[in-house]
Amino acid sequence: MSEATRHLAEYDSAERYRATIVSSERITPEASSEEVRELVLDVERPHFSFQLGQSVGVIVAGSEAFGKEHHFRLYSVADLLERGPSGMPRIKIAVRRCSYIDAYSGEEYPGVASNYLCDLVPGDSLLMTGPFGIVFEVPEEHDANLILIGSGTGIAPFRAFVKHIYRDVPDFRGRVWLFYGARSGLEMLYMNDEKNDFSQYYDDETFRAFKALSARPGWSDVIAWDSALQERGEELWAMLSDAKTYVYVAGLTKMLEELDAVFATIAGSKEEWHRRKAELMAGQRWVELVY
Repeated sequence: MSEATRHLAEYDSAERYRATIVSSERITPEASSEEVRELVLDVERPHFSFQLGQSVGVIVAGSEAFGKEHHFRLYSVADLLERGPSGMPRIKIAVRRCSYIDAYSGEEYPGVASNYLCDLVPGDSLLMTGPFGIVFEVPEEHDANLILIGSGTGIAPFRAFVKHIYRDVPDFRGRVWLFYGARSGLEMLYMNDEKNDFSQYYDDETFRAFKALSARPGWSDVIAWDSALQERGEELWAMLSDAKTYVYVAGLTKMLEELDAVFATIAGSKEEWHRRKAELMAGQRWVELVY
């Protein structure tokens, strides 16, 4: 079974280690109803390492009412690995404070892991495991095209990936197109007034970033992938026809169906898109990191 389709229970979380909170910063504007925080963590594991696109596991005490000894969730690493003053590995994760509606009672409850993490303060310690998951690799051909498509906190691994390309792969000369979907500009991470990490690449002629925002941000409409992608449909299809184009997708599983519908329109038919996507996947040039 692929990493992208594995269930949490299938991950081996037996090997665990601790990490310390260095900082916790809200990265969505106060006006946004969505609270997303960036947590900086010093990992108490000197030889810790990860590859771009991978996630770390967070283990939280479970609820006796539900018979769970612990609660396990995955969070994508949102930046390149650094070293803190102590020499310990330092990573960043983006956490959205979540809640869910009980299917039987209809009551709303706070998400266990997300609220636990969002409430931590500098100096607090937490239990972790991993890293896990698929890897976003820089193509061997440094003139390859990269189409990066992310929604919500799915932007986190692309933040690290794009930074790696422009910092550590100076001879990479292919196009890097980033499509980021959200219900409103207030919900966009690393591309808002609070923190716009991608702005440093806007002057590079190979990099372009496009926002896919809901037409009615106050509603729970789907992300407007159609307008963001179809407006550039001719160029995108030419890129997708190039044997040196790679597509990396990160975000909620439901976005895959939405993307298939839009790309089918760009391709001219569902059948043509399914053929092209199958070719991309067979060549490991279409990679999904979804949850």
